[in-house]
Amino acid sequence: MALSKGQSKGRYRVTINDLSRELGLTKGTVSRALNGYDDISESTRTRVARAAERMGYRPLAQAQAIRTGMARALGLVLNAGPDNTHKPFLTDFLDGISRAASEEGWSLSIATALDEQDEVATIARLVAEHKVDGFILPRTRVSDPRIDLLRDLEVPFVLYGRTGDTGGCAWHDISGEDAMRDAVLRLHGLGHVRIGFVNGDSGFNYAPLRRDGYLAGLAEAGLPHDPDLVRSGAITPQHGMARGAELLDLHTPPTAIVCALDRAALGVYRAAEARGLRIGRDLSVIAYDGIPEAATATPPLTTFAVDTRAAGARLAKLLFARIRGADLSHLREVVPAHLIARGSDGPPPNTEPGPARNTGPTPPTQKGET
Repeated sequence: MALSKGQSKGRYRVTINDLSRELGLTKGTVSRALNGYDDISESTRTRVARAAERMGYRPLAQAQAIRTGMARALGLVLNAGPDNTHKPFLTDFLDGISRAASEEGWSLSIATALDEQDEVATIARLVAEHKVDGFILPRTRVSDPRIDLLRDLEVPFVLYGRTGDTGGCAWHDISGEDAMRDAVLRLHGLGHVRIGFVNGDSGFNYAPLRRDGYLAGLAEAGLPHDPDLVRSGAITPQHGMARGAELLDLHTPPTAIVCALDRAALGVYRAAEARGLRIGRDLSVIAYDGIPEAATATPPLTTFAVDTRAAGARLAKLLFARIRGADLSHLREVVPAHLIARGSDGPPPNTEPGPARNTGPTPPTQKGET
């Protein structure tokens, strides 16, 4: 390609016409290759992308938006409610999405909402203002009004999780149910037979799945299901402390507890400490998430961890595919969590007589707990 005056100094803007001439392809083919359309072969898309990078081609976002009607932006609305449950995974999650978006020359548009109703209103506003081309929806519910809205508006979206009505949905999820089953089997293998379960908020889709995993683990281990050993509604350390206290104050308490969330498990630590119990010796605890605080607990928490950076990147790629019309059947995937074995689980305590437990007062139930 002949250089125009000033190109070597960075003053010449490479256009799609230049790419077309350089590659011997039509402008339409080059444009569709750059935008990842499925009717262009992978080899052609790769060839065009490499030429664009070599020649320094950068599309004008405003001109593209006018021509295609697309904002070239992915949308994410975060619920900044009082429990702040996004915080443990947010930094890596956003980094993963942003990097994947940047690779496509797109941006990530983030908005915050005060509650669930505000989430729906914010999504509707972003759609009406044509600010984004599709949404990533984290923390999915069994019945999710965000999904209902986007289905009605025919706006592309991808779930980080699953939902009750999967019609028209694409998703990337982690198999929390398998993690809970494996946690029970691990504890049973260590010798535990009374294994409690502290679940999260039953409105979120992960909660019934993880409960099913816990029950599947009991069945596979040949252990009976005792409803007294199951508690729910723990999404904060305060909730976990209250639910843990309820289990530890049973006439025959569990010797191990599986928690659906790391944050709840850290509350169980507090309940155990208040009763003079040592985690990993007197009480075993296994949880799920892999938040940074789990590694610094005393002792460090055994947990099934999630690579949130990788999840964010994968969700972005699935959303790009959906925006470009890929078949939904290829946009549904569930991957495993990975176990990080630490010091919070071990064999059940010695049953020989010893010092009486300090049961202490049961922490008060906070308003809004179930």
